Amino acid sequence: MEVKEAWHSFHPHLRPQKIWGYDGILPGPTIVAREGEPIIVRYVNLLEPDASSFGSPEISTHLHNGHAASESDGFAGNYFSPTKAGPTLSRPGKYYDCLYTNCYAGYDKWPDTDGDSREGLGTLWYHDHREHFTAANVYKGLAGFYLIFDHIDSGDEDDPSDTALRLPSGVGVYDIPLIIQDQMFDASGTRIFNQFDTDGFLGNKIALNGKIAPFFEVARRKYRFRVLNGSVARFYHLSIRHKGIDLPFQVIANDGNLLPAAVPMTSFGLAPAERIDIVVDFSAAPIAIGDELFLIDRIRQDKGRGPETLLSATGSPIMRFNVDRDEADNSRVPPLLRELPPMDLKSVRQKRHFEFERFNGVWEINGKTFDVEKPVFKVKRGAAEIWTLEGKGSWHHPIHIHMEEARILSRSGKPPPPHEAGRKDVIVLKPGETVKVFIQFRDFVGKYMMHCHNTIHEDHAMMLRFDVEE
Repeated sequence: MEVKEAWHSFHPHLRPQKIWGYDGILPGPTIVAREGEPIIVRYVNLLEPDASSFGSPEISTHLHNGHAASESDGFAGNYFSPTKAGPTLSRPGKYYDCLYTNCYAGYDKWPDTDGDSREGLGTLWYHDHREHFTAANVYKGLAGFYLIFDHIDSGDEDDPSDTALRLPSGVGVYDIPLIIQDQMFDASGTRIFNQFDTDGFLGNKIALNGKIAPFFEVARRKYRFRVLNGSVARFYHLSIRHKGIDLPFQVIANDGNLLPAAVPMTSFGLAPAERIDIVVDFSAAPIAIGDELFLIDRIRQDKGRGPETLLSATGSPIMRFNVDRDEADNSRVPPLLRELPPMDLKSVRQKRHFEFERFNGVWEINGKTFDVEKPVFKVKRGAAEIWTLEGKGSWHHPIHIHMEEARILSRSGKPPPPHEAGRKDVIVLKPGETVKVFIQFRDFVGKYMMHCHNTIHEDHAMMLRFDVEE
C-alpha cells in the first residue's frame, strides 16, 4: 500500500485538491479479509519529506478495532519518515509491515481453542495515527475500510451453510462501505485545515466517500450500508428520507461488531470513529422505480465541542438514492445474528476511573497529557476489569480503546440502549456523563492506547499509553 500525494475531485464545481491517500485514492482501498487467514500489509511511505500545507509526512497506520499485536497496532509513537527523493522520478519509499492476524480474541489458548466466534469482527477501518498529527493526516485523506468475514457473516447471501446469516452481499454491490467526513473550503474553493482549533475542527461541506452531494443508483431490494464517521470532530444524526418520511431500517452492527439481533430504527447518531451497519430494503412499499430517497443529517453543530441537544427539523441531504430497477434478492436479516460472549463480572479484580477534562486549554486524562515513553498503568493479560469513563466540562468525547472491545454496563447508572448492547470500541461521553464498561485484554502483550477520537483532542493531547503484560 503506497502512501502518496495525488489530486482528488470532491465535486465538479470545485477545483481538484491535493490529498494524501493510501495508493493515492480517497478513501483508501477497501481491504477484504477472512477470519483465520492472516495478512501482511506493507505501508510504503512515498510522501515528500518537505511537504507543504498541513499534515506530517511521518506516518503510523492504525487498524481501528483490529485485534493485533502491539507492533502492528499503529502506536502513535511508531511513525516513520519517507525517503528523500532521488535523481529519478521513481524512488523506493521506506516501509513498515503490519501483520493482521484476523483471529478471534481468545486465540492464545490454542490448540485447545481457535478463539471464540462470538468475538468476530466485521467493519473496521485503517487510518493514520501519527502523534500530534492524526487529525490533519486523516483529514488529508489517510483512511480506508477493512472488512472481515467468517462462517457467520460470510459475505455471501447465497451461502447454503446453516451457520451463514446471508446478509446482503457483494462489497461495493449490495454491501456498501460509506465514510462521512466534513471538509472546509475557503472562498476560492481551496480545502483548508486548522490544526489549532483545539475545541475541534469543523468543515463547511459534507463529503461521502470523498464526494460532495453524490448519488447512488439502487435496485428495489435490500442493501447493507456500513456507515463510518471519519470526521475530526463533527457528530451526525442520520436517517433515510422518502417523500418526507424517515424510512425504517434494521441496525445489525455497532462499531465493528454484529449485534445479537437486529434493532429496528428510523435514525441514529454517530460520533467520530463510530460505525454502524444498517440493512435498508428499497423494495418496501411504497417505494417505486423512479423514486428518490435522501440520506439526511439532522445534527445541529457549529462548535467542535459537540452537537446541540435539539435536532434540526428538516436536516441536510448528504447523498441521493435513485431507485432505477428491480433485481432478485436472496438476502435476509435473520432473527439472530451473532451471540454475545458472557461477561464474568465475578472475575473482575481491577477497577479503574478515568476523567476526561480540559485544564488551562490542555486536554487531559486524569490530569495528565500523553507521554509516548511511559505507560500510565499496566494491565495483566487475560484479566477482566471494569473501567469508569467520566466526561468533565461541556465537551463531548468519543473514547476509543485499542486492541479490545468493551461492553457498556451503564450510562450514568442506566442500561445502554439496545443498539449499544453489543461490543463497542468507541464509547461516547456526553458532557458530565459517566459510563462503566467491562473489558478484558487477551492474546497480545505490549503498548496500547486509549484516547478521545475527536482527533484534535487526542493531538493536544488527550491520550494515554497502557501496557499489557504477562
